[in-house]
Amino acid sequence: MRKLRTTVAAIAALSLVAAACGGDDDDDVASDDEPAAADEPAADDEPAADDEPAGEEPAGDDEEPVDTTQGGDLTFHMITHSDDGPFWSVVKRGMDAACEDLGVNCVWAGSNNDPGVQVQLIDTAIAEGVDGIASSLPSPDQLVGPLQGAVEQGIPVITLNSGVNQYQEIGAITHVGQTEFIAGQGAGERFNDLGATKVFCGRQEESNVALEERCDGLADTFNGEVISEFVGLDADQTAQQNTIAAAMQADPDIDGFMGTGPVIAVSGLNAANDLGLDLAGIGGFDITPEIITAIEAGDIAFTVDQQQYVQGYMPILLLYLNVTNLNTVGGGQPILTGPGFVTPENAAEVAALVDAGTR
Repeated sequence: MRKLRTTVAAIAALSLVAAACGGDDDDDVASDDEPAAADEPAADDEPAADDEPAGEEPAGDDEEPVDTTQGGDLTFHMITHSDDGPFWSVVKRGMDAACEDLGVNCVWAGSNNDPGVQVQLIDTAIAEGVDGIASSLPSPDQLVGPLQGAVEQGIPVITLNSGVNQYQEIGAITHVGQTEFIAGQGAGERFNDLGATKVFCGRQEESNVALEERCDGLADTFNGEVISEFVGLDADQTAQQNTIAAAMQADPDIDGFMGTGPVIAVSGLNAANDLGLDLAGIGGFDITPEIITAIEAGDIAFTVDQQQYVQGYMPILLLYLNVTNLNTVGGGQPILTGPGFVTPENAAEVAALVDAGTR
């Protein structure tokens, strides 16, 4: 995205052009009502307008310049359940880019999947009187109330990543993310195409309703059986992989694995490889360099892409527009960033953007 100053300058220039065109239209209308000046005798008693040469307009030095620094005093907090892993690092990179483009101050605050800590971070932001809050909503039972409190204090709120079913209850302007159930449905259809009959849907967070919705959506469209279980945090990938392997070994009918994140999808791949299993297919959610490499190699069939860079960028932009121009975007509906799918057919193109840090 171009810098704000460039955008404002372009708009100002466009306005001047429009004004000039408007003047030409007015002159045309006047000439229809009056005879052309060439048909009238010269008015010898009227001196030529030497002070204002024909075709020139006053320079307009008195016009106020456009202020492109109004965002400098604004501070927005982005408060999420981030564990600062590969997914969230891209969200933060999107936030940082928006803050730089708009010239605003931003604070990144991650709770490492602890809703109690996230509540404290929201309360701190409210106490500081921030200009806007962007927050994920992995645990609505604990987070809806504090975010409602922010709205009651006159602080605009936008939810991101998780919270598509609760943002209206909060009074948030909109939600930026994907509908997790629909994303899961898309995954279920892909497992049907892969010929799987029993899919193990592994979750990396125990109380995150968005991950449960992904597995529920999978079960809704998948023709076979789905097992949904929490198998450990991404922070301990060895323990996570061992738990997945134990479940696969205990149930030989499992012929598909769905990880509700990119790290856990790779853990599922490693578990299957260690056991010597030839599964019908493995799928994941979201993007890391490791999962893209596995997709390019044909070891993982697909990952569901919710474009996390956009989830970091858009909330800051929308908060800025609301605070500076009272804009609301979405019309009461969420702004969807997914689902998209990365497969062996497009993985190489996405890999280049992953290397650039924006996917």
